[in-house]
Amino acid sequence: MPLLTLSDVSLAFGHLPLFESADLRIDPGERIALIGRNGTGKSSLLRVISGELPPDGGTVWRAPALRVARLDQEVSAAGAGDRTVFDEIAGGLGALGSLIADYHHAAMAVADAPDDPAALTTMASLQQRLEREDGWSIEQKVELVISRLALPADRPVAELSGGWKRRALLARALVTQPDVLLLDEPTNHLDIDAIRWLEEFVAQYAGAVLFVTHDRAFLSALATRIIELDRGRLTSWPGSYETYLEKKAAALDNEARDLERLDKKLAREEAWLRQGVKARRTRNEGRVRDLMALRAERASHRARVGDVRLAIDTAEATGRLVFEARHVSKAFDGAAVIRDYSQRIIRGDRVGLIGANGSGKSTLLKLLVGELEPDEGTIRRGTRLEIAYYDQQREQLDPERTVADTINDGNTTVVINGQPRHVIGYLADFLFPRERAQSQVKSLSGGERNRLLLARLFARPANVLVMDEPTNDLDIETLELLEELVGEFHGTVLLVSHDRVFLDRIVTSTLAFERDGRVVEYVGGYEDYLRQRARAERSATDDPVSRSAGTGGDIDPRGTTTRTESSSRRPRRLSYNEQRELDALPARIAALEAEQKRLQDEAHAPEFYQADAARIRAVLARLETVGPELESLLARWIELEELARPAP
Repeated sequence: MPLLTLSDVSLAFGHLPLFESADLRIDPGERIALIGRNGTGKSSLLRVISGELPPDGGTVWRAPALRVARLDQEVSAAGAGDRTVFDEIAGGLGALGSLIADYHHAAMAVADAPDDPAALTTMASLQQRLEREDGWSIEQKVELVISRLALPADRPVAELSGGWKRRALLARALVTQPDVLLLDEPTNHLDIDAIRWLEEFVAQYAGAVLFVTHDRAFLSALATRIIELDRGRLTSWPGSYETYLEKKAAALDNEARDLERLDKKLAREEAWLRQGVKARRTRNEGRVRDLMALRAERASHRARVGDVRLAIDTAEATGRLVFEARHVSKAFDGAAVIRDYSQRIIRGDRVGLIGANGSGKSTLLKLLVGELEPDEGTIRRGTRLEIAYYDQQREQLDPERTVADTINDGNTTVVINGQPRHVIGYLADFLFPRERAQSQVKSLSGGERNRLLLARLFARPANVLVMDEPTNDLDIETLELLEELVGEFHGTVLLVSHDRVFLDRIVTSTLAFERDGRVVEYVGGYEDYLRQRARAERSATDDPVSRSAGTGGDIDPRGTTTRTESSSRRPRRLSYNEQRELDALPARIAALEAEQKRLQDEAHAPEFYQADAARIRAVLARLETVGPELESLLARWIELEELARPAP
């Protein structure tokens, strides 16, 4: 028996319906992913399902005594008075939740005054009531959810940031254990460990779950069925997300072919109608009616929303060295966030930063770009740095300005790769039509604000991309385009993200923020990090020497803090030949880089493949070898510099 069904449901805001004739059935135990472009009505559909928003038409049937809970994508601006996080979460449980909250406060009072008889009496009374009402298991679930989401249980909700309020609302939705759990972008503002825990929770959840997410790893791990909201139509795709991708591609191909046939038939009939007298004869009236029907069919077709067209205004290449940190430490209120961090970041590196919320990822970015100064240690910055810094917390948008004025401080043109463009045309690449470009920022959705931030960021020349959580609120299509753009960027990338697929496809090394402010580099993306960390933990368990070894301060040939001291390289005086080699290396590297650029320019020229075949083979063959030669010289240059550097 289904838990809930939608039959012929429709809802409209403005002249276009968000969805029409929508049918949906939710059965017990299902894990249904709702996907679609930003602004198509996914959140509104969840509100219709939860009963908060009545549909314009159709019927919504719910099983008797059905319990539904929904996590909203947006956090209400209304305050919560003096209610603590624990009170807010337990409040979702009704009277039993209030009892659990009272017991929690009583236990805190006893902890503060263990000899107070009144406090002890109150706690004992509440404890007896919990035992009578079998509330201990529920109390433990509240404590577990608070712990796994790292929430400050006794802090007033009103003092929390928007992201932490969303965590508290997520916890409230989880502990109520409804028959149908509706989650709207549940992974936003969660770190990776919390997302993995949420995956496990949802996978084991007894009820049905309907969730909206842009996190492809979360989607692939959980979804047993995909429902897509596309141009007002709700379509069900049984199976996994990977199966949906295959079937959707085939369906779009079929749709394009059907539309092409319709357009050709319509063109033939329109040409016939223009012949005039023949078309008005009585025996042809049926054909005219058919033509009118064809026109109506074509007019009713809603085109797919276009793809965002992203491009970065590239700047002149940086010097070889981009950032170098040596024994950097930073603390706030006496708590070490970063301790003894050392690393050299070379042009072209793609570094991902992962760790728990508050572990210091954003702090490290600000230290590297110069927004913060370290308490200890030094940071060198390379030459010709043009940094594009994406930070959702730093890049505040003025809600009263228009979208167009936000891009370039009111100027009507932007310059992208040397070519001037009108700001309205540029915004169209980011799916802002003219009327939307002239509206105020405060009218934008979360996904639209994120696209606006990206549009403003990419309008500035850059050779270093520093991106702090760029994927929040982006739909999957835009996320994949951003992924492609960053992947093709020729400069240096520093990326903080909780999107595991995004990290795996972009970064070449991962900085993990571990306990006590330690920052440790692992080669590769997130999955590589998991394998290497598991291997290191096994080695530490098997080797008692490793367990007792020190943890930090040494630098490997790439300049990153390593986990052990056994492989440290002591500075020494270079030999005469080594010093001569080091002195000559910059000129040799510069010559190779110039040769590589000249060959690349020649190979990319339109007339290249019209040249002599021998010349084509020679250029392509040399391009194959010049890259490894350059990498070898760079590695040798780094090695000799490390040997020559005085001991700190």
